[in-house]
Amino acid sequence: MTHALESFRRIVVENLRFALTALRAHKLRAFLTMVGIVIGVWTVISMVALVTGFDRSQTEAFSSFGTTLVQFQKFEPRFGPGHRSEEERKRKDLTLEDSNALLELCPSILAVSPERYMWTPSQVKANGVEANTPQVAGGNQSYAICNNWEIKDGRNITETDVLHGTDVAVLGQDVVESLYKGKDPLGQNLTINGKRMQVVGTLVKKGSSGFGGQPDNFVLIPFSTFDRHFPQTKNSHDDTIHIATIPRSPELVERIIEEGTAVLRARRKVPFNAPNDFAIFTAEKMLAQMQAVTNAISGVMVLIAAIALLVGGVGVMNIMLVSVTERTKEIGLRKAVGALRRDISLQFLTEAMTLTALGGAVGVLLGLLTALIVRNVSSLRTEAPLWSILLGLGVSVSIGLFFGIYPAMKAARLDPIDALRWE
Repeated sequence: MTHALESFRRIVVENLRFALTALRAHKLRAFLTMVGIVIGVWTVISMVALVTGFDRSQTEAFSSFGTTLVQFQKFEPRFGPGHRSEEERKRKDLTLEDSNALLELCPSILAVSPERYMWTPSQVKANGVEANTPQVAGGNQSYAICNNWEIKDGRNITETDVLHGTDVAVLGQDVVESLYKGKDPLGQNLTINGKRMQVVGTLVKKGSSGFGGQPDNFVLIPFSTFDRHFPQTKNSHDDTIHIATIPRSPELVERIIEEGTAVLRARRKVPFNAPNDFAIFTAEKMLAQMQAVTNAISGVMVLIAAIALLVGGVGVMNIMLVSVTERTKEIGLRKAVGALRRDISLQFLTEAMTLTALGGAVGVLLGLLTALIVRNVSSLRTEAPLWSILLGLGVSVSIGLFFGIYPAMKAARLDPIDALRWE
């Protein structure tokens, strides 16, 4: 057994030495042959790293809302621009009464926050400085707990603020830093589209959510204050109240969906055989939609990589056939001194697999370099998992094996007498 292993090791080492010698003898030809393999593996590693980073960023972004958030809203959540269906446009608005009914009639709900958002760019100013168009929202005393926010300094919006429509605001850290430059914002005034508010609290920083997401660039004011100062949002048909809810315990998320759906269908008089005329947002649902998008992108990238690898494989077969022709006399000489068919075929298979393995290694290095560059110049936490590296190397070696079989068999079948006569 030991002798057989030693013999196999010696054969492999010898064939690798032959292969590297042949590649060094035709450096340019070997490089051009490897290009397709390099591009294919590079694409695979880069694609996996980018998708991994994107999925991680989006998971963190949606988790920042709170993993138990269940939000009822008029329109279906979507990514990017697009047309609403006729059925969606005809839906009735959700109301404050719907929000109150959910809190009263759903025993699994801990808190409910009716919310309204200003989707058009807003001007938020203080001390002669303007913030970078923060998101302005109207909510109640439960907004923070429903949306996974914590108060850093000062206080939260209170029930009294909502009842009396007081002109107060709670700020995210990006707004604090841009308007007050290290000063204490509590008790200071700011304006939102010309409407004066007093800062009563600040929120704990959440950090970037990937692809430019800035959850900390945010201003919260009482719901009633929002409607009083910005009635154009309330009267718009483009959006309506969002009703955020959280369960009394994490395992009750599905029960909230069931209870909330039943309450809203009854209040909106939806027939038993008709679909919901409202949408339900959860972090898990949005992640599933986002992953469907990234899977489609990944499919396209895999197709491009497969084409590049196929082209590279054809190039490998072509160059190995040329190599067999060029080395016909060498093959004849080896057979004349006792080399078997399997020895000849193994030699050329090893050469083909070495060529593609080197191409795969270069592709992996370029893919890792791409991931590192993207990680350093953007908020994406790109990472190439070990399995993607092993897959890239394995596929590249398999390409050499598959496309090297025919040239290796052709070399092994050469007649030694005819091969020695070859000029």
